[in-house]
Amino acid sequence: MRVTTVGVVGAGAMGSGIAALAASAGCRVVLLDIPGDNDPASPNRSAPARIGLQKAIKSKPASFMEAAAAARVRTGNTDDHLAWLAECDWICEAIIELPEPKQQLFARIEALMKPTAIVSSNTSGIPMATLLDGRGETFRRRFLGTHFFNPPRYMHLLEIIPSAETDPVVIGTMREFAERTLGKGIVIAKDVPGFIANRLGVYGMVATMRRMEEHGLTVDEVDGLTGSLIGRARSATFRTGDLSGLDVLAHVTRGIGSATGEDFALPGWVHEELVAKGKLGDKTGGGFYSKTKQGTLTFDWKTKQYVPQQRIEGGDIGQAIRLPIPQRLPAAKNVPGAQGAFLRDHLTDAAHYTLTLASQLAHDIVAIDRAMEWGYGWEAGPFQVMDALGLDWLREQFRADGKDIPVLLERAQGSFYRNGEYLTFEGTYEPIPAIPGRISLAHLAQSGRVLEDNGLSRLIDLGDGVACFEFRSKMNSLGQGVLEGLEKSLRKIETLGFNGMVIGNEDARAFSVGADLSLVSFAVAAGAWDDINASIRTFQEAVISIRRAPFPVVVAPAGMTLGGGAEFTLHADAVQAHAETYMGLVEVGVGLLPGGGGTKELLMRFTAELQNYEEVDLFAAVKRAFKLIAFATTSTSAHEARAHGFLRDRDRISMNRDHQITDAKQRVLDLAPGYLPPLPRTVRALGREGLGNLEYALWAAKEAGQASAHDVRVGRAVAYVLCGGDGTPRDVTEQDLLDLEREQFLSLLGTKETQERIAYTLKTGKPLRN
Repeated sequence: MRVTTVGVVGAGAMGSGIAALAASAGCRVVLLDIPGDNDPASPNRSAPARIGLQKAIKSKPASFMEAAAAARVRTGNTDDHLAWLAECDWICEAIIELPEPKQQLFARIEALMKPTAIVSSNTSGIPMATLLDGRGETFRRRFLGTHFFNPPRYMHLLEIIPSAETDPVVIGTMREFAERTLGKGIVIAKDVPGFIANRLGVYGMVATMRRMEEHGLTVDEVDGLTGSLIGRARSATFRTGDLSGLDVLAHVTRGIGSATGEDFALPGWVHEELVAKGKLGDKTGGGFYSKTKQGTLTFDWKTKQYVPQQRIEGGDIGQAIRLPIPQRLPAAKNVPGAQGAFLRDHLTDAAHYTLTLASQLAHDIVAIDRAMEWGYGWEAGPFQVMDALGLDWLREQFRADGKDIPVLLERAQGSFYRNGEYLTFEGTYEPIPAIPGRISLAHLAQSGRVLEDNGLSRLIDLGDGVACFEFRSKMNSLGQGVLEGLEKSLRKIETLGFNGMVIGNEDARAFSVGADLSLVSFAVAAGAWDDINASIRTFQEAVISIRRAPFPVVVAPAGMTLGGGAEFTLHADAVQAHAETYMGLVEVGVGLLPGGGGTKELLMRFTAELQNYEEVDLFAAVKRAFKLIAFATTSTSAHEARAHGFLRDRDRISMNRDHQITDAKQRVLDLAPGYLPPLPRTVRALGREGLGNLEYALWAAKEAGQASAHDVRVGRAVAYVLCGGDGTPRDVTEQDLLDLEREQFLSLLGTKETQERIAYTLKTGKPLRN
């Protein structure tokens, strides 16, 4: 069975987010909510669902991967339009977090769902057995829990919670659809209150607040200690609370506490001073933190007042944060003073709670680690953290605190993970379950599959005659070492007779942020203009070399794909982008223009799209390229990159990052039989006529106060290249345009204003308008 039509009931933040994700993936979606008016003739009957959809369209970060996807969502209400769900392959309930309303809704859905439909609940903690009360056998077999994390588009985790009666085929279908179409990382959780991630995550938040009071620390101190320092998300504890909403946190803690009998109560000041007064976090403008014109304020739980934020970033903590996680955690447990005492209590308490509950929540420890990494943004899961802290140290801490030694810890033989295996609940070691569809570059490298490695880049054998070239510099910036590695790798693949090459990596942040500006700034300061000219030419040749290679090259961008990273992508035979690809030619932000073939490539690509039409104005192609470059337009997704023209219709998108390298490898194999590299191209350059039009637009922008004099100079350099100079119209080659790019790049780099912009960006990470 294929899932192509999705029904979502409940248009709140979660429901509308799930609907937006499904629509972005290409599904047709029905989004329903309660009626907004009791009058059947009222035009406001479906207002709640319409409002939910509009909020999703306007949300930041964006819920939809492209605005056009919203057209795939049809809104209605549960009184007049519930019958629409009869056409849906998957029906997801995302209404109020109470058993009775959910049970009533499922009774109505059961009467109209088609026999092959899957029905699920997005509950954050209510057991499936409770929700199934009163349902028939067929419904029970087609039902499971699908617990998304907020926001659904960006959080990788989806907990699937089967009941004891769920048909295994239904579990498999839902898993495949969620992994491949929605791009989720799947963890199968047991049917217990809170499931895996919320049970551990919410417990951790409540315990952290109480421990803060015990040790007399501040909110700022605790967030500084429970974030990156110990491998957690940068939002740490209280910032995470503001993101999720304090009302949601209060509701979830009450629900899990009631269901488990454990004490999940938040401190009284959270209810009395924040929740009761409507200070619910980001959605109300303030919670644990409040942003003002004067800066960020932090709630002081002792005085019940907001005070200026005080980050803790220096000393031992600042040094530890820069270490890799296996070294960072041992350093964290040795932090001195009250902060260190808090950390040691925090780490040991979290470990003991996890060890005690592990077998009740999940089928193995790997699922627990993945749930916390994917759902809460942890750098390392609980059992990886315990391994880094040392199991003997944990045993000593438990004894000192008067805690028992959990059975699972007694069974561990030195560590929970070793040599590609994990400790089972029975006490044996088994191979770590593979993530479906994933090729791990790190694992291949450890297995001796590295063909070339110069420290800044490496070439890895993916098997089947395909290799992957991987950037490994800071933020995958493109310096001389990376370019030399690419040249060697291209020769190596040709020598070995491989089918082709993928360019990609596993960095969660960036495919590449472009050229290393610090090297450019250093060369300018040294007056090494001949070296700069040679470096730009080398960069251009490297970019063009992937197009000229005698085998297919597929680029697999994900995350930030900026400047030179975008130029590499533009020159690939094919692109296999991750859905979350943020792509743009952003060089104007530092007073430059794309000098690695990006300006040339957009002109040629957009002109080629028009040349099949008669009596077309080629200036439209020039104008389109100019706007993308001059405004440093950056896509907010791969889908938007396609709409902008950074990706072509033949380029493909992987919704799941885990699948991307595998998908790119397959693309190489599809292109390899009979492959011939593309021929050099020419394009009609418009010369001074096109240049005049763009110069007028730049002058108008300056007169309107929208551009500085240097903005105009940068814009004119971009226009000069796109128009092939200021002569008469003529046919120009790719090399002609590359030469113009290099000439204008050097000209801009020689200006005081561009040098100031580069220096400012290197210092602050922000652009300068001068």
